[in-house]
Amino acid sequence: MRDQVAAEFIRKLPKAELHLHIEGTLEPELTFELAKKHGVTPKYPTVAALRAAYDFSDLQSFLDLYYAGADVLRDADDFHALTMAYLRRAHADGVVHTEIFFDPQTHTARGIALATVFDGIHRALVEGGREFGISWRMIPNFLRHLSADDAMRTLEELLPYKQHFAAVGLDSSERGHPPSKFAAVFERARREGLFTVAHAGEEGPPEYIIEALDLLKVSRIDHGVRCEEDEALIERLVREQVPLTVCPLSNVKLCVYQRIEEHNLKRLLARGLKVMVNSDDPSYFGGYVLDNYLAVQRGLGLSKADIAQLARNSIEASFLDAATKRRWLAQIDALAA
Repeated sequence: MRDQVAAEFIRKLPKAELHLHIEGTLEPELTFELAKKHGVTPKYPTVAALRAAYDFSDLQSFLDLYYAGADVLRDADDFHALTMAYLRRAHADGVVHTEIFFDPQTHTARGIALATVFDGIHRALVEGGREFGISWRMIPNFLRHLSADDAMRTLEELLPYKQHFAAVGLDSSERGHPPSKFAAVFERARREGLFTVAHAGEEGPPEYIIEALDLLKVSRIDHGVRCEEDEALIERLVREQVPLTVCPLSNVKLCVYQRIEEHNLKRLLARGLKVMVNSDDPSYFGGYVLDNYLAVQRGLGLSKADIAQLARNSIEASFLDAATKRRWLAQIDALAA
């Protein structure tokens, strides 16, 4: 497909975004606007200088900048502005449903009340749903580089809001922080009626994917690209149709792959894994959902049928109800015909 034709087709396809950190949508322009509002002096002198700093060698080098950037998010209106900005971009890219991650501990550790974080994000999701027709779910994530005890305390703080959450998740530094560390936290969340998801198999080994499935009982694996190193795991993921919320531009930006042409998304799709395309932390990684779809379409030579299957997988893997899934899948099938 020619670039313009591909972009139009992808934009029209109803898509769900299931791996999106709302703090990772903080664009440099909004960073400077909020820094001025709160009287904060940015570490970098200009928007251009801050954007130029988005040159990462690995996950940790990104996280250091990511956590520092979140410091400008201080009141509910800041979180509202952040979330509305994302929803506008998602709507323009043809996203019809989003399940956004947010990191309570990133903010409560700075003295920002959980109620402040929740109010700003939730208010924007409700308003954005009315304005753009985007349905949504919220998924608070625990920071795996912090202790399991801290995660459990955070879960307790979250429970009064649980009717607004579809699941809990696990993110941050993978290395040295296996999913098994949080088994008790996730068991408690499941007892409270919440689904679970977890980052695994991005920098961490395939064994982390297995732990997330067996110990955390996750409904989806976030990333999961290193599953290819374990043939038995691949066969299990195909057999059980475990969704993998893959983030191609993120994987290249964080040096999981050196070039998009090396990414294993097409191989995984061809083997029957339920993979899909997401943007992860789009401000930092160079692209929102449409950019990610176009990158893999060009770099991996994906066909129209491949692209449609990625969109189908995103809808099927979502926490939407069955009737809504059928409606979006019918639209995808009609467009792909």
